[in-house]
Amino acid sequence: MTLLDTSVWAGAIHSSRWRPGTGGVQDVREPATGGVLGQIGVATPGDVAEAARTAAAAQHDWARRTPEDRAAVLRRAGLLFQEHAAEIEDWIVRETGSIPAKAQLETHIAANECFEASALPSFPHGEVVPSNEERWSFARRLPAGVVTVISPFNFPLILAIRAVAPALALGNAVLLKPDLRTAVSGGVSIMRVFEQAGLPAGLLHLLPGGADVGEEAVRAPEVRIIAFTGSTAAGRAVGALAAQHLKRVHLELGGNNALIVLPGADVPLAASAGAFGSFMHQGQICMTTGRHLVHESLEEAYLDALTEKALRLPVGDPASGQVALGPIIDDRQLRRIDDIVQRTIARGARATAGASSEGPFYRPTVLADLDSSMPAWAEEVFGPVAPVRSFRTLDEAAALASENDYGLSLGILGDVGLAMQLADRVPSGKVHINEQTVSDEANAPFGGVGWSGNGSRIGGLGTNIDAFTDTQWLTMRPTIAPYPF
Repeated sequence: MTLLDTSVWAGAIHSSRWRPGTGGVQDVREPATGGVLGQIGVATPGDVAEAARTAAAAQHDWARRTPEDRAAVLRRAGLLFQEHAAEIEDWIVRETGSIPAKAQLETHIAANECFEASALPSFPHGEVVPSNEERWSFARRLPAGVVTVISPFNFPLILAIRAVAPALALGNAVLLKPDLRTAVSGGVSIMRVFEQAGLPAGLLHLLPGGADVGEEAVRAPEVRIIAFTGSTAAGRAVGALAAQHLKRVHLELGGNNALIVLPGADVPLAASAGAFGSFMHQGQICMTTGRHLVHESLEEAYLDALTEKALRLPVGDPASGQVALGPIIDDRQLRRIDDIVQRTIARGARATAGASSEGPFYRPTVLADLDSSMPAWAEEVFGPVAPVRSFRTLDEAAALASENDYGLSLGILGDVGLAMQLADRVPSGKVHINEQTVSDEANAPFGGVGWSGNGSRIGGLGTNIDAFTDTQWLTMRPTIAPYPF
């Protein structure tokens, strides 16, 4: 039996065991062909409520396990992601429309997320606090309890495991709600890995479903923390519901990220970086380069080079041949991308490449002659679209890069001294000098500001401990303290 053998999980959710979801089943479809790959079980709010109670009961024993016990499970999970990488990658390619290299990145990072998380149980979980009283005073970190993880379709494995692994390592239980469109890559694969790694039953629950399932996974009284990755609009709703129920929420949302090409930059290298930033995984990444800001001295050469790359990149089914771009996840998203592009062109922009689709495949698109009011410049497209504008001064570049409300990732290409002058002037959760905007590592903090989220909430030892534990103040005296009453 393989790790993802459909006979194990077909038509099922997982709550202590594989069982039918009371919401029925949904087809798992291949976006490149429309073919059915299998069926996933669909949860209901009732399933979530039951899972939350089970998770809370199981969590107490898990939190009491030794650091060595919890770390061992995480290490085994990392090894299993490596051992079964090819099988998981095949599902990622077919279920999400990823090219094989992107699928390989997902399994590689998933393994590293588990290895990094395996260090968390034995990492210092507190500090000694000076006190004016005759006592010892400590601030210690304790497991929060039950954590809900709501993850999206675009990088389904990475964007789920980066919260699931540290939350479990730190002694919590987890309710995982993956996007229904990619519930195998971003849900079943994780559930099966942790089953094989020896995670005790009841600690990880797989609950694919719609908005009602997500709402219950926030609302359930046993849930203390929500880690959400998705659109800004959906994140606002999750944040509002969490606030109503006094839950801590970590929001990793959208982006309209700028790539600034400074005077004197190497144009061929810059255009290569820009093409990767805008076209990787069809632009369906929160960190995608959504705006290219190029110094006026390089604009024409950069536009020509970027256009040439866009025209030459092969597009097609990544499961049937070597391509650079695969399909858009579904027809609704495809129509949205094209609507933004066509409205932008109608407003006076010029397409030098792309601006068209064939079936589920949208051609890599380059747009010129834009202004700040045009949809493809002002909005997050979430598609393979590269809008290009010029700037004259660093002040203008900083102003243009800062003019929208997102603040996730910033790339600056060229002279490092000039880049340093810009880096502090553009609000952003991440800044990459002489790199494009798409980058992620398991040991690095990740998060955005403004419409991109509420700060770095994932990644690295300190950030993950802050994210998935509560702080308790603890004092101790050798004898009972005297009081005036």
